[in-house]
Amino acid sequence: MRIMALDVGDKRIGVAISDPQGLIAQSLMVIERRGMTHDLGTLGNLIRAHQVEKIVVGLPRRLDGTLGTQAAKAQAFGEEVQKQLEIPVVFWDERLTTAQAERLLIEAGVKREARKKRIDAVAATLLLQSYLDFQRGQAKQV
Repeated sequence: MRIMALDVGDKRIGVAISDPQGLIAQSLMVIERRGMTHDLGTLGNLIRAHQVEKIVVGLPRRLDGTLGTQAAKAQAFGEEVQKQLEIPVVFWDERLTTAQAERLLIEAGVKREARKKRIDAVAATLLLQSYLDFQRGQAKQV
């Protein structure tokens, strides 16, 4: 089962996808936001092309666990994706994934300008791998 993760921001959406077995996340792309019609159209094309069966949307909680303005925006976007594209959507805590992504890119020697273009997709990859690891752990307990 292929799963796609979205790191939804105001300007960009980072996209990551799992392997067919749902074990490993990999960065796919960054969508430059141009309005809901464009964003959903691009996602719909990706979902069909990669035979995605579920979407994981990052939910940016505050450090104390509460939801803020960005979380509300991510929830609204995820609900619209589920409604318009008719695909199951789950929300997953994405606290600190962007900071982790930036640290990884810096350690890899990626220059600042290139980091800006890739950070959202790397954050989506970290988000998705966290979700996949949790799901695998849950399956082992059953």
